[in-house]
Amino acid sequence: MNSWVNSAEILGSDLPLELSGTGNRRALLMDALREAVRSGRLAPGTRLPPYRSLAADLGLARNTVADAYAELVAEGWLAARQGSGTRVAERAAPVTPVHRPRTPERVARPVHDLVQGQPDPSVFPRTAWLASARRALAAAPDDAFGPGDPHGRPELRRALAGYLARVRGVRAAPDRIVLCSGAAHGLRLLAEVVGGPWAAEEYGLPFHRELLASHGVGTRPLGVDADGARVDGLTRHDRAVLLTPAHQFPTGGPLHPARRAAVVDWARATGGLVVEDDYDGEFRYDRQPVGAVQGLDPEHVVLVGSVSKSLSPALRIGWLVLPQRLVGPVVAAKGEREPFSSATEQLTLADFIESGAYDRQVRRMRQRHRRRRDQLVAALHARAPHVRVTGIAAGLHAVLELPPGTERSAVRAAAWQGLAVEGLGDYLHPGAEHSPRTGEVGAARASLVPHRDGLVVGYATPAESAYPEALDALCRSLPPVSPPVPAPPQPPAAP
Repeated sequence: MNSWVNSAEILGSDLPLELSGTGNRRALLMDALREAVRSGRLAPGTRLPPYRSLAADLGLARNTVADAYAELVAEGWLAARQGSGTRVAERAAPVTPVHRPRTPERVARPVHDLVQGQPDPSVFPRTAWLASARRALAAAPDDAFGPGDPHGRPELRRALAGYLARVRGVRAAPDRIVLCSGAAHGLRLLAEVVGGPWAAEEYGLPFHRELLASHGVGTRPLGVDADGARVDGLTRHDRAVLLTPAHQFPTGGPLHPARRAAVVDWARATGGLVVEDDYDGEFRYDRQPVGAVQGLDPEHVVLVGSVSKSLSPALRIGWLVLPQRLVGPVVAAKGEREPFSSATEQLTLADFIESGAYDRQVRRMRQRHRRRRDQLVAALHARAPHVRVTGIAAGLHAVLELPPGTERSAVRAAAWQGLAVEGLGDYLHPGAEHSPRTGEVGAARASLVPHRDGLVVGYATPAESAYPEALDALCRSLPPVSPPVPAPPQPPAAP
């Protein structure tokens, strides 16, 4: 079959759809609609005709068109809302072909987003969350609608205590948990209560370092290598150390068991505090989950967590699992009334956890992220085998190691391809040294390895329909294989 037909209700103009080939009519229609979106003939936001009208125009059964619409909505190509019909999804904008001229507008407004940091917002479990909200509100006590308790709702603290013990090996009673509006809010509270200075991994979120600095807490860098942070660089002058032990951010890899024990020993000996940022502890793919350091010594480790990666940063719910001596000061720092997290959303999350919906969502997202990671690795293997991918056993991002001196040019090339991605150097502590390893290193040395060139690629954010094209743009942005360095000339052989 190879037929051309017109649909007459798309913004009042005809749209030719070519249903070419033989086979399942629904699949042919879906292919034709995808191609119309890719080519730009169906722009983001374009309203499609009702499925009954399109079925009549195409000579197809109504259920065939309805099923095609539904599946394309699920894939992210289309969006459907009651009362406004079916439209092309805003995120389904086509990628401009390589041969088209680059313009400043394309650079300023990237088509694709591979910046790490958040899951695809379209996969938020709306139906399950709504069901939990209804149950939670129906069962909520009257005091839930009064002034907020700075500890946070007891229902959620109980649910988190059980969940974190089961999944992350955390040792904490509900009264050790203080709820906050996210990891950043938790760090602000700890900065106010603990004071400085702090040590921090030389690769980490600049936002966290800036946040601490804005509260008068300076940070100094600890070197990072294949075994995680070099905790032997800690001193008695450090009040606290900020670590990502389950999956070093952003370079990847867990903190070595000997270093986990060593940092706890340091905290016991000096009275210092280990601040454990457990930002993606639930997402493990090729190895067993690594338990929280907090389980080794709950009186010297604070676990900082949130639902930003597992559900959505829009919920603004996080937690601190605290040593007993810090609970009172942290609650006092929050103030008498909780001004941040909504009590109703806390109640909803408590039900979401207790009902098992949270576990199901994490499993679903773990499978999705693993599939995304595998697509990234396969694309690089096929098109850029000279680029090494690291940090892929866990998390929502990977690091692409690049030849020395090519990071900034790769970021610029990605921008020309309409792709937002960040360089590894963007995460380097400004105080880190850049000299290579030279044998044994003393405790005062800030960094053990030179700055490495690389890209930090977040594979969780794009919609399903946009991800293959984002990978294509990424591969086009990578530097080619470095030419071999010529061997120095050899002196002529002695006669």
